[in-house]
Amino acid sequence: MRSVLVASSKGGAGKTTLSTHLAAAYAVSGKRTVLLDADPQGSAYHWCEKRAGFDHPVLPVHGTRKGWENHIPVDTDVLIVDGPAGAMGAQLAHLLDLVDAVLVPVQPSALDLEATVPFLNSLAQHPRIKKGKLPVGLVGNRLKPWTHASQQVIGQLKTWPYPLVAQVRDSQAYVLLTGLGKSLFDYRSEHVRNHQADWAPLLRWLKKAS
Repeated sequence: MRSVLVASSKGGAGKTTLSTHLAAAYAVSGKRTVLLDADPQGSAYHWCEKRAGFDHPVLPVHGTRKGWENHIPVDTDVLIVDGPAGAMGAQLAHLLDLVDAVLVPVQPSALDLEATVPFLNSLAQHPRIKKGKLPVGLVGNRLKPWTHASQQVIGQLKTWPYPLVAQVRDSQAYVLLTGLGKSLFDYRSEHVRNHQADWAPLLRWLKKAS
């Protein structure tokens, strides 16, 4: 089973959008996918509920309840974990012990960059990450590639100690589709395929990392 934790200490970084779209990408590809929602807000869980009647459902599991491990089917191919909002490395230790890779979304603003540095420093204290046994990837999220601000952020992220594994452009489609229990991967139009291409490097990295 491949398992991925999506985490950020910065609210509004796009953690749940990244988690749900990643889960959908695997489900649409034919993988038996589980989305563990460890965020008390429960947005990822509700997304799965809305998706239940579609062609490629994702099984939701409450990660805030004791014994959640017992609700992960033995035949699960992929487990995506939407981490708790605001948690630092110490609070994520039990999840960092289990997963194969960690993704950290970062938005293109000085505030987001400043908030992400101490979070990454807290992750670096975990033994598996410190020893290079648990890969961590950065995801530039809600980018506007044509703007100077986004280009500056991309340049800065590339100098950080963890790789920039994807650059996801800003689009209202993410907000609209997530509210419907859908994802970009449920559609095949040319416009949508252009957005799907943003995710290809991320999926390739995860394949190698986990």
